[in-house]
Amino acid sequence: MIFRIYTLFPEFFESPLRSGLMGKAVDSGIIKFEIVDIRHYSEDRFKRCDDYPYGGGSGMVLQAEPYAMAMEANESGNALRVYMTPSGRPLDQNLVKKMSGYGEISILCGHYEGIDQRIIDRYVDEEISIGDYVLSGGEFAALIVADAVSRYVPGFMSNEESLIEESFESNLLEYPQYTRPCEYGGVEVPDVLLSGNHSKIARWRLEKRIEKTRAIRPDLYKKYLMRKILGE
Repeated sequence: MIFRIYTLFPEFFESPLRSGLMGKAVDSGIIKFEIVDIRHYSEDRFKRCDDYPYGGGSGMVLQAEPYAMAMEANESGNALRVYMTPSGRPLDQNLVKKMSGYGEISILCGHYEGIDQRIIDRYVDEEISIGDYVLSGGEFAALIVADAVSRYVPGFMSNEESLIEESFESNLLEYPQYTRPCEYGGVEVPDVLLSGNHSKIARWRLEKRIEKTRAIRPDLYKKYLMRKILGE
């Protein structure tokens, strides 16, 4: 899997891509990152890539030319090209799974008031949002997309079976987890988890997933009930 990230701040990615599972995946060649510095493609003598918006208004807009030149120079023609923006399609697990089917994903990181619309119209396949809030730059969102998608790349997870019961699978949140010691702060681990009865444990975990989802994410719980009614 190749992630190609277009950014004004390539140094932002230095530490995250060397850490944890992502760092191991990069070292082993399972995941590859190509960080493209947009400023290298600016013809301005000060390497500026932004200007005032037409029509007035606050803030600055990233210019079309540097992005266009960067993408023309680096795109293979096989990548899913996404733009991280608060006004995009909400990222969810179904979209993450769909994206994991691509061999290459190119991510455009916006800044300020965004990117000139002509770049979006010409190059972008999907506009994606990671939530109903605004960040100082698309780099944070790009890392979230890369991490979420990478988990579905074969070899990234040491235990790929853990993907099956994660939060949002089957529209349910994950059940509570416990580890040693059995008692901490006056609270003991539920007896069923110590019973060794795997069918009872599975039933308890499902009940807790349903209970948690109903309380915290009623929107997901409705989807879960609908799937049950339809027999999916």
